This record gives sequence, C-alpha cells and structure tokens, in this order.
Amino acid sequence: MQFPKLIISTLATIAITSFSVSATTTDKISIPTLWTPEQAVEFALKNSPDSQISWERIQAASAETTLAKAGYFPTIGLHATYGQTNNPMYSFGNILNQGAFDNTINFNDPGRTDNLNMSADITYRFYNGGRDSASVEAAEANEQSLSEQYASVQNSLAFEVVKAYQLIIQKKEMVSAIDDSIKAIEASLAVAEARYDEGDLLKEEVLNLEVQLARASENLIQVKHDETISERIFLNLLGITTTTCNIEKETASQEIPAIMDMEKRPELQSIKNAISAAEAELKKAQGGKLPTLDGFASYQYDRGYVLDEYGNSWIAGVKIDYTLYEGSQTQAHIAIAKSKLTQIKKAKLKTELSLNLELEQATLGLNQAKERQLVTKKMVEVAQESARLSRIRFKEGVILSSNLIDVEMRLNDALVRQSVAKAIYKIAIANMRRAAGLPQF
Repeated sequence: MQFPKLIISTLATIAITSFSVSATTTDKISIPTLWTPEQAVEFALKNSPDSQISWERIQAASAETTLAKAGYFPTIGLHATYGQTNNPMYSFGNILNQGAFDNTINFNDPGRTDNLNMSADITYRFYNGGRDSASVEAAEANEQSLSEQYASVQNSLAFEVVKAYQLIIQKKEMVSAIDDSIKAIEASLAVAEARYDEGDLLKEEVLNLEVQLARASENLIQVKHDETISERIFLNLLGITTTTCNIEKETASQEIPAIMDMEKRPELQSIKNAISAAEAELKKAQGGKLPTLDGFASYQYDRGYVLDEYGNSWIAGVKIDYTLYEGSQTQAHIAIAKSKLTQIKKAKLKTELSLNLELEQATLGLNQAKERQLVTKKMVEVAQESARLSRIRFKEGVILSSNLIDVEMRLNDALVRQSVAKAIYKIAIANMRRAAGLPQF
C-alpha cells in the first residue's frame, strides 16, 4: 500500500513545483527602477498583452497541427457492456456468442440470458485521396504563418516602445527648455523692476515681461501634461499599470541598417506561408473526388453468468467507399479553396507594394531627420548668442522689453525644435529597423 501513496505524493510535489515555477516566470516579472530602451523593449515583448495573445495563437495552431497528424495513426478502442434480456432474438444471440447452443433450445422462447461483452477494435485509414497529408501541410503552414505574425507583432511593438521612449525624452527636454526660458525672463523682469524703480523704464515694459512670464508658465503646464500622457502611453505599451516612470535620458543612437531588404519582414513571410496553407487546403478539397480505403479488426469476449458459458470471436477486413453523387459539395469546396488561394496571392502583391513603400518612406524620413538635426543645431547656437547679447543690451537700457521678448521666444522655439529633431532622428532609425524587419536591439 505504501507504493501507490509514494507515487501520489511524488506527482503532487512535481505539480506544485511546476505551478510555482510557471507563476514565478510569467506572473512576477521584475520592473526596473530606471528604464533603458533595451530593457523596455525586452520587457514589452514578454509582458505586453498583444505579444501574449499572439503567442497563445501559435500554441493553438500547434495543437491544430497535432490534431491533423492524428489521421496518420490507427484508432484503437476498448469496450465493455453487461446486460440481461428475455427477448428471443437477443437471448438467442447471447447463447450463440457464449457457445451455449444445443438442440433442446426453443428458438421462440430461449429464456432469460445475460452477457458480459468485452471487445477491442482497431481501424486504420490506408488512403483518402491525400486529404490527411494535405490537412497536415495546411496546419503546419498556418502554424508557421502565425509564428511570423507573432514576429510582426513584436517588431511593431518594439518600434512603438522605442518611439514612446524617445517622445518622453523629447517632452523632458522641452520642459527643461521652458524652465530655462522662465528663469531668463525672471532675471530680465528683476532688471526691469529695478530700472522702473530708478525711473529708467516705463511700467508698460515691466508688464510686457510679466505677461511673457505668465505665457511661458502656461506653456510649461501644457508640456508637463504632455509628458505625463507620454509616460502613460509608454507604460501601457509595457503592459503595466504603475504610475512611476523613470527613464535614462542619455541614450546612444541605434545602429542604422546597412541593407534594406523587405524579404526579412515577417509580414511577407507570413503571407507566403498563408499561400502554402491555402494550396494545401485546395489539395484537401480536391481529394474529395477520390475514394477512401480503410482496414479494420476487432476481437470480442462474451461471458454469460445465467448459463455459465463463455465464447470469443474476431473479425477483420477492409472496406472501400466512393461517393458517386453528393449534390456538387466537393466542387463547391474546390471552388471556395481556389477563391481563397487567389485572394491570398493578390494580398501578397498588395503586401509587397506596401512594404516597399514603407522602406522608401523610412529612408526618406531618416535623411530628412539628419538634415533637420543640423539645421536646428545651428539655429540654437545663433539663438543662444542672440539672447545673451540682448539680455546685456536690455540691462544697459539699449533695447525695449518687446525686443527682448522676441529674442527669448526665438531661443525657446529653437530649443524646442532641436529636442523634436533629436527625437525624430532616433525614431527614424528605429523605424528603419522596423521597416527592414530587424530587431531594435
């Protein structure tokens, strides 16, 4: 009695351990205190609901493949029944099966009998017009297509994570630029108030600076709000609900792809596998025109307790089936399969055109981003020097507050444009990698 208990105990321990490991690896993914782009992408690919849903679709497709392959194997069954009867036909059958017949039996009233019937049978389909093999081909191609779709989801998700990350950095730089602008205006306002107290400046000039300070403060509120929204979008892509979002601001640019080839795009590979699956489905439909050939064998044991007799028997053979007419169902299935195959082939052409356009747009976008970075860098250098000189002139009473405000606004605009250009450049590189079907890191 100890051996079964030991087996049960061991199996229970294994099950509990497996559950604990599964819960640890899937339910408790550690969240970094400071995000880097690489960590964010890796985390999103594991934790995002979109990624997990695609993965479950692959598991379902794998099960469909296993189900299709079941047609390659025989079907084996065990059966047992017990019953009693006084029906002449069934009672006489029980007597024959149990080997208890003799000449004294009354055929019209053989009496009450019982029977315990136990049987084993096996069936195997030798041929069905290639439908089993076509089903396996279709299932395998569909599984591979879903695997490529999973890769496509991860490719797009990784890009969106990098994009959201860079937008957060952009918003933080814009906040910093407006903060610097506010500090500069406050310093100029202090100078203006001192000059006003000395009678060297009109009140209007002081009010102009106060209005500009209020306007800059309003812009700061809006940009901080945009920063918070960007952080929520980023965390949503990661599939987490925490409100804390600390990221590393200084990040190196990703490597620009040397070769742009849309053949690496999982979307294209997925639709190629979908074509293979549709071709297999067509072969499966065409197999409906062909006959099927099955083999079968069974063994049965019959035991009667009323007559205290028993007997056994077996049967084996083959059968062939061929449908002469079924209302054109097979032709309809073939027509449907052909139509689906044609649609997918046309979709492949559409996909190729779309992916090629994406590659061209990504290349043009990167070139534009490069040029924009150079222009905004020069713009900031000029604006910073202009602002420095204007602040000195205002302090000396050479220029009016309106002139200083214009200069400060141009500097703030240049800094904002520079932060936008930096973000766009890094996003353009990430988009190039996505368009080329390459991982982000």
